[in-house]
Amino acid sequence: YIHCKILNMLENSHYKFFSIVFSGNGPSGICLSYLLSGYTPYFKRHCLHPHPILQRKLEEAPEVSVLDQDLEYLSEGLEGRSHNPVALLFDTLQRPDTDFGGTAESVLTWWHEPDRAIPHLVLGRNAPGGAWHSIEGSMITLSRGEWMGLPDLPFKEWLKQKRRGLRNNRATAEDIAQYYQHYVVKKGLQKNFKCGTVVTSVRKVSAESISNHTQKDLQEDSGSLWNSNEKSTEVFQVDGFFKTLEGDKEPFSIYAENVVLATGTYDNPTWLGVKGENLSYVHHQLSALEEAVKNNSVGIMSDPVLIVGAGLTAADAILFAHHCNVPVIHVFRRRVTDPGLIFNQLPKMMYPEYHKVHQMMKEQTAACAGPYEHYISLPEHHVLSFGKDRKCILQDKNGCQKAYKISMALVLTGSNPNLSFLPNDGMDLAVDSEQPVNPKRNPIDVDPFTYECTQEKGLYALGPLAGDNFVRFVQGGALAAASSLLKKANKNPP
Repeated sequence: YIHCKILNMLENSHYKFFSIVFSGNGPSGICLSYLLSGYTPYFKRHCLHPHPILQRKLEEAPEVSVLDQDLEYLSEGLEGRSHNPVALLFDTLQRPDTDFGGTAESVLTWWHEPDRAIPHLVLGRNAPGGAWHSIEGSMITLSRGEWMGLPDLPFKEWLKQKRRGLRNNRATAEDIAQYYQHYVVKKGLQKNFKCGTVVTSVRKVSAESISNHTQKDLQEDSGSLWNSNEKSTEVFQVDGFFKTLEGDKEPFSIYAENVVLATGTYDNPTWLGVKGENLSYVHHQLSALEEAVKNNSVGIMSDPVLIVGAGLTAADAILFAHHCNVPVIHVFRRRVTDPGLIFNQLPKMMYPEYHKVHQMMKEQTAACAGPYEHYISLPEHHVLSFGKDRKCILQDKNGCQKAYKISMALVLTGSNPNLSFLPNDGMDLAVDSEQPVNPKRNPIDVDPFTYECTQEKGLYALGPLAGDNFVRFVQGGALAAASSLLKKANKNPP
């Protein structure tokens, strides 16, 4: 009944109150929805975890759900590829020795306890899976396929049902997107998801103002970024719109006690900030190259495509262009041997295609022709400007400039979260409040054991926003947030 009421009220443009609202329906949002739907993890009896201290702690209270235990105590002393302790905890419970090549099964067992469920709403632009639906389907994931799985439905098992295996233990973006959609249906979570929605504003308002004032009054700014008023109970006002089947935009407003930010970072590609970057032939997403190949506007006889960047998205673009015989000029600021370059950190056996791109970058510079046709590498170069005549001016480390005629440019130098729906673009919530939120350098400042924002109670941040950039680690953030939210709702047994 509550769900129908929510959707009806959303479709009537306003809904007055709700307990928890998520902005973002990628892996973080799906995992948190699972945990808030009554699915509860317990330590599996007679299991043996390879970490002896963690094993001892788990045996202390096996009848108590992991959600109800002291996450700080359980995660103490764990080490791994994440800086967030609960991310490491949940990952090691689900995949006990995976970093050492082990295949030990999860030590968690899941019980569905519907009386512990908390009503919540998950808002997202795409189908469940978030940005995975925006990535070219044939692209191979950086992470191992089994690391992309969500609780209690191993990705490998799902893939076997489709009669397919993993290539080099890795999966395609299309498989991952389909798996996340399947997961939501299989676990009965779809009633919590409202797709095709765009959140335009999240801010604090006093609960009194909702009942005592008009909508116009609510939108007046009281001077503080979050409309804080310590004397009254506060809630969040979430405004946005959803797209109807006819393509119209229907506005909605929701009031929520807690809001979870799980928007990821795919929305806002980084710009170089150079002259001409806004010209129509300059793009900031790989999909533009796929479209150009499809339309035959680039090909073996066209001017080269300029690809800027030395990360994995740039590498994916080079591989795609190489496969389609599209000539490429590849520009990047670092030296090829720079230890900070991602290619120098990847095992060659596991990532042969990225190793191939690295070889091309080393062997096929403008100064010395190599064996790779239709590709030129320009290390330690940067773009000065793009011209209307499709000429691009590049400069090397010595200050020498050269013009290149190109068919199109792809600036693939990373992306930042789009937090324009928050006051001050969310900067007040970041570790360094003077700088924009950045998943690697300046994430949102959260309590490491609850993922609640230190600057704004009731607001939570998951995934890349909190510094967890891999699917296997975003799930620990969901565990921490779910534990905190269950405590607030008194759904945690004593």
